[in-house]
Amino acid sequence: MNGLIMAGQLLLGLSLLVILHELGHFLAARAFGIKVEKFYLFFDAWGFKLFSFKKGDVEYGVGWLPLGGYVKIAGMIDESMDTEQMAQPAQPWEFRSKPAWQRLIVMLGGIIVNVIVGIFIFWMLTYNVGKSYTVNGKLTDGISVGTLGKEIGLKNGDRILAINGNKLIRFEDAISSKVLFDGAQLTILRGSQTLYVSVPDTILNKLSKNDKENFISPRYRMASVATVLAPDEKADQQSFLDRVFGRKFVKPVYPAYSAGIKVGDSILAVNGKPITFFDQFKEEVSANKNKQISIQALRKGKPVNFNLKVGPEGTIGIAPNFIFPETAHVDYGFAESLPVGAGMAWSTFVDNAKGIGKMITGKLSARNISSPIGIAKVYGSTFDWVKFWTLTGLISMALAFMNLLPIPGLDGGHVVFLLIEMVQRKPVSEKVLEKAQIVGFVILICLMVFAFGNDILKSFGK
Repeated sequence: MNGLIMAGQLLLGLSLLVILHELGHFLAARAFGIKVEKFYLFFDAWGFKLFSFKKGDVEYGVGWLPLGGYVKIAGMIDESMDTEQMAQPAQPWEFRSKPAWQRLIVMLGGIIVNVIVGIFIFWMLTYNVGKSYTVNGKLTDGISVGTLGKEIGLKNGDRILAINGNKLIRFEDAISSKVLFDGAQLTILRGSQTLYVSVPDTILNKLSKNDKENFISPRYRMASVATVLAPDEKADQQSFLDRVFGRKFVKPVYPAYSAGIKVGDSILAVNGKPITFFDQFKEEVSANKNKQISIQALRKGKPVNFNLKVGPEGTIGIAPNFIFPETAHVDYGFAESLPVGAGMAWSTFVDNAKGIGKMITGKLSARNISSPIGIAKVYGSTFDWVKFWTLTGLISMALAFMNLLPIPGLDGGHVVFLLIEMVQRKPVSEKVLEKAQIVGFVILICLMVFAFGNDILKSFGK
């Protein structure tokens, strides 16, 4: 069921974006009197389709291959590779008969619509939800530092005062793309000492395999135990897919449940070491994998002691309540929300460009490329309308950027050839365009296979 919800959200989000993207090409073509023969969501590869209908001179339909969509514009060399049509004399209503500047607008139509959609989504989200942030000045307990944070010299309890000399107001800015993509110098207060720690611009390559919490997060004080994992017959059985793929089944362990820890208990110490913060508890427990530990706690004001063996993954099967740091919320008016939303959309576009640049220079691993499988996992197994539209807005800007890449077969590839035509004042030969389209198709297929392979390997923990 969870998988169906993930797939459903992905299908809905991508379908909306694909339809709007192709609508951009469609409307631009019709505005210049260019005939559009087909408008399809998904591809009707080898002529197979789920359904179609004809209205006017356009065939509308849904294909069976959910890898995007297309509009078939008459007189244009595209993914349909309709060389028979191109062999006929050019007609005044065909793409190839129109001035280069009109054809350029048609090719940019989908990208422009994706940008507008992204800005609109972030504008409406900002207007309806506003923005919340953690007040950095109120983090009196400082930060909790993960493995990667420790690698660059940060310690639990450090307080971040500034980034590149600019006072840090919102803690979230310390884990923003500006820091993770570009690198930064953090001004740190450690006790009474002011220090400077550099974040390398390659850190995102390591973070790609971990959560941002493995870098830094606000330091949380532990309150009482909120959840104690108990045996579940379904969870204790190896899944069908695990058996099919021969994955080793590790039976879940429930040390806290077996030892008698209950919801509401307040943990005071582990192995005699006082516990105030969650990072202290987590580090002490994970350092004792497959070992016996003692836990001292309070239950309704009375001390209780537990002896238990930590599981092989360094956990004991509990989740605590946290005392969260102070947050602030800002609401924006309708007009105020527009520049804020546009800024968020533009930041997403720039981050995509930086990511591609880092992959080219080797500072970011290509293993970060995700297929629809990975995107579906990000949507999650429960529907949250804010998360859904946020991710859909991000994907809209990502689609705009990806389609702008100068790869034959993508809009950006067509744009490049049109710009060449406008400079040399004569069109690129149809044979060159046909061969480029084939090369682009092969490149895109290889990228798609690579992306799916990435996500499949990730599902096996590789």
